[in-house]
Amino acid sequence: MRAQLEEMEMPAAVAEPRRPLCARFCGAGATRVDLHWAAMPVRSRLRVLRAARQRMAQCAEEFAAAISPALARTKADTLLTELLPLLGACKFLERDAEQLLRPRRLGFSGRPLWLGGVRAEVHREPLGHVLVIGPANFPLFVPGVQALQALAAGNTVTWKPGTGGGAVALLVARALREAGLPEGVLTVTGESVQAAQQELERGADKVVFTGSSESGRAVLTQLAATVTPSVMELSGADAVVVTPGASLQGVAKAVAFGLRLNGGAVCMSPRRLFATHATMAALRPLMDAELEKLPPVALDIRMAGRLRALVDDAVREGAVVRGTVQSNAQRPLVVDGARATMAIACSDIFAPVISLIETESLLHLTELYEECPYALTLAIFCAPQEKKKALALARELRAGTVLINDVIAPTVDPRVPFGGRGASGYGVTRGAEGLLEMTAVKTLLVRRGGVMLHLDATRDVDMPMFSGAIEAMHGKGWSRRWRALWQAMSAARTRK
Repeated sequence: MRAQLEEMEMPAAVAEPRRPLCARFCGAGATRVDLHWAAMPVRSRLRVLRAARQRMAQCAEEFAAAISPALARTKADTLLTELLPLLGACKFLERDAEQLLRPRRLGFSGRPLWLGGVRAEVHREPLGHVLVIGPANFPLFVPGVQALQALAAGNTVTWKPGTGGGAVALLVARALREAGLPEGVLTVTGESVQAAQQELERGADKVVFTGSSESGRAVLTQLAATVTPSVMELSGADAVVVTPGASLQGVAKAVAFGLRLNGGAVCMSPRRLFATHATMAALRPLMDAELEKLPPVALDIRMAGRLRALVDDAVREGAVVRGTVQSNAQRPLVVDGARATMAIACSDIFAPVISLIETESLLHLTELYEECPYALTLAIFCAPQEKKKALALARELRAGTVLINDVIAPTVDPRVPFGGRGASGYGVTRGAEGLLEMTAVKTLLVRRGGVMLHLDATRDVDMPMFSGAIEAMHGKGWSRRWRALWQAMSAARTRK
C-alpha cells in the first residue's frame, strides 16, 4: 500500500477512535446515534443528503481550491470531473434510493407448490460500518460517491482519503454535518499509509478500496484474516479498438483527451490501441498532431523510473518510442509497433503513454486483448454502419464497462454501475448496484398456514409419491406429467 499512498499526516483531531463492531452494533454497548442513523427512515436520511448537496453546490470554488496542486488539472477540471458528477450521484440517491432499498415481496409466481402458505420477503439492511479508502488521483468524486451511498443505506462511514485528498473530504464532511448528519456517523482520517492500516486493524463490516492492483492485494491479504467483504476498484490498462470505418479524427481527439485528463493519471486512460495496419497508418499522423497540443505533466520519481524501465524494455523488444521520459515535463509517449505481450502494454502506469498494437483483422483481436490481465473499461470506435459488429465485439471482450465512440466521460452517469474484472478488481460502485453493495441481504420467510408434510418422517414406501410429484412438475411432455401426477396422487391416498 505504500506505493499507492504517500505519507502525509492530517491533524490528529480529525480521526476519532471507534469501538469494536460488536460494541457499536450489538447489544447494550451500541451508541444511540449509530442505531438512530441505521433505524432512521430512508427518506429522512436522504433529506440530509439533499441539504448537503445544496451546501456543496454553494461552495464549489472552495472544492476547486482544496484539490491538491500536485494533480495535473485546472480548477475548472475539478468542478467538471469531480464535484459535478458527485452532486449528480447524490441527486440520483435522493430520487431512487428509497425505492431501491424498499423490502421486496416475492409473489405467488414461481413459488414451489409445497410451500403454499409461506410468504417470502427480501430486505436490504445496513451493513454497519463501511471503510472507504480513496485514491489520490480523484480524491473527491470516487470516494465521495462511495461514502454517500454507504450513508444513504444507513451505515456509518470512515473515509480514509488518498494523498492530497484530506481537504476535500473534510469539506464534504462539513457539508453533511451542517445538513444534519449526526456526530460520529462520518469520520475522516489522515491521509497516511498508517491511517489506512490502523483502520483495517480496527475492523469494518465492509471495505471499499480504490487504488492500484498491488495495493488492493495487500488490503485483501489483511481482510482475509477476518473474512471481511470488500469492493475492489483497481487499476486498468484500458484498450481502444478502432474499426476500419471509424472517424480517425475523432479517435485521435479521444485519445488525446484520455491522456490529457488528470495528466494521464486515470485508471481508465487509454493505454493500448488496436487497429489493422491500414487503419493505424492513417491514424498515426492525426494522433501525433493532437498529442502535440497537450501540455507536459510532472511525474513523481517512482512513476518516472517505472515508465523509463518499461520504455527501455519495449525498445529492446523492437518497439519504436516517440518521445522521451522526462519526469519534470513529461510529454505524451507513443510506443509504436508494440506487441500485446509487452510489459508496457499490460501495466497499470499513471502517465501519458499509449501503445499502438497492429492486428491483421479484428477477428484476431480477442486473443491479443486477453494478453492483458486488466479489464476495467474498453472503448470501441466504429462507423454508424459498423455498430452491430461493435456491439458484438463488446459482448465478446472482457471488461467492466464498454464505451462505443467515446472514452471515460460517460462513466460518470450516476445511474450506471462501475467496476472491473480480472486484475481490475471486483464489485461495483455507483448506480443502483453500487448502493446495494452497501447493504446486507436479509430474507424473511413467514408461514401463514398451508400443508407442512415436511415435518413428517419419510419412508421408503413414499418413493412412488415423491418420484411421481417430481416428474409431474419437471418431466417432459404433458402426457408423461399427467401420468406421473396420477401416480403421486394414488400413492398419497395409499399412504393415508
